[in-house]
Amino acid sequence: MAQLVLLAGKDRSLAHRHPWIFAASVDGLRGRARPGDTVDVVAANGRPLARAAWSPASKIRARVWSFDPQEVIDDAFFKRRVQAAVQRRQLMPELRGQDGVRLIHGESDGLPGLIADRYGDTVVLQLTATGPEKWRSAIIAALQRATGCARIYERSDSDVRRLEGLEPVSGWVLGEAADEALVIAENGLRLKVDIVAGHKTGFYLDQRDNRLLTRELAAGRATLNCFCYTGAFSLQALAGGASGVLSIDSSAPALATAVDNLALNPQLDASRAEWREADVFAALRALKAEGRHFDLIILDPPKFAPSGAHAERAARAYRDINVFGFRLLKPGGLLMTYSCSGGIRSEHFQQIVADAAVSAGCDARILRRLAAPPDHPVALHFSEGEYLKGLLCQVD
Repeated sequence: MAQLVLLAGKDRSLAHRHPWIFAASVDGLRGRARPGDTVDVVAANGRPLARAAWSPASKIRARVWSFDPQEVIDDAFFKRRVQAAVQRRQLMPELRGQDGVRLIHGESDGLPGLIADRYGDTVVLQLTATGPEKWRSAIIAALQRATGCARIYERSDSDVRRLEGLEPVSGWVLGEAADEALVIAENGLRLKVDIVAGHKTGFYLDQRDNRLLTRELAAGRATLNCFCYTGAFSLQALAGGASGVLSIDSSAPALATAVDNLALNPQLDASRAEWREADVFAALRALKAEGRHFDLIILDPPKFAPSGAHAERAARAYRDINVFGFRLLKPGGLLMTYSCSGGIRSEHFQQIVADAAVSAGCDARILRRLAAPPDHPVALHFSEGEYLKGLLCQVD
C-alpha cells in the first residue's frame, strides 16, 4: 500500500480527527496509487496516522476512512459503517414515520464523499469523491442490505465531482424499471420528489424541522416565502393556518411542482396561496414599492458561497436580501432566514443579519437558532458538516 507522507507539523489536524488532508500538507506519495485507492497516511517521521482515500486531482488530496492505521478498508468496512449510520437514524424518535430521511451524511457518518437519502422504498445515492467512487459496488450492496430498499438511484452529478476529476453519473442501479416520480409524506403533507432532475438528491430534507416550525408559527399570519422551490415551506404555512402565502421563485418548473404539491393536499385552502415567478431580489423591490408587508417572511436562498473564497460576495447578497426582509415585516413580524453556504460560518451569518437589521432601521432579536435535523449529524471534529444555519428573528 502506498504511503502519503505529510510535511513536518502538518499532522495536527489529524490528531484532532479532522478527515481532510489538503495538498499543502503533503510532502509526497511513496509508491503508486490510483484515484480512490486507500493509502497509509504517515507523519514526516514515518509514524502511522490513518488510512485514507487518495485524490490526486483535488485540493483535498485525501479523505480519511479510519484513524486506526491498522483498520482494513474492504467490503466489510463499508458494511459496518453503512449499517451503523442507518441504525443511528433509528435511535431518533422524530424520524419515525418520516418517508424522507438522510441515511448517510458524509464525513459526519465516517463516510467522506458519500450521501444517501431515503424516500419511501427508494434510496438516492450521491458519490462526490474518488474514495466512495472506488468502493461504489460495496456501498450499494451495503445500502441494500442495511435498508432492504427496493430501488436505488444514483445522483452523482454535483459540481464537486469535477474537482475530483470525476465525470457526472446518474441512473438506476437497482429497480431500473421503476417510475422516477415519487411522493413522500412529511409531517402530514404529501410532496413530490424529483430524484432525476430535482435539486440535491431531489428534495431539501435538511429543512424538515424548520418547515414544521413554520407551520407552528403561521396561524393568522400573512406569509412571504422567498426562493420557495417546490413549495414545502409554503404548504406547511398554509397547514398552520396562515392568512395567505405569497411564494416566489425564478424557476417555472419548480413553481409548477409547487402547484402540483398543493393539489396533492386538498385539505389546504388553495385560495390563500399565491405563486409568483420572478427574480427574488427584483420581486422584493417590487413588493416594497407596492407597500406590501408581512407577518412572517422565509428567506431560504440557494448556496451563495460554496467555499470560503466566495464568502465576501456571498455576504453582500445575504445582507441585501435580509435588508429587504426586515423592511417588509410588519411590527412584531417574524423573519426566518437561512444560509446553506459552507463558506459562511454561523457567527459570520449572524453578523450579516445584524448589519441588515441596522441598514433596515429595525430593532430585532433572535428568538431561536435554526439548523438541520438530527439525520444530518455534525461530527465534533468536522465543523464543516454544519453547513445549514438559520435564525428566527422578531422585529419590534
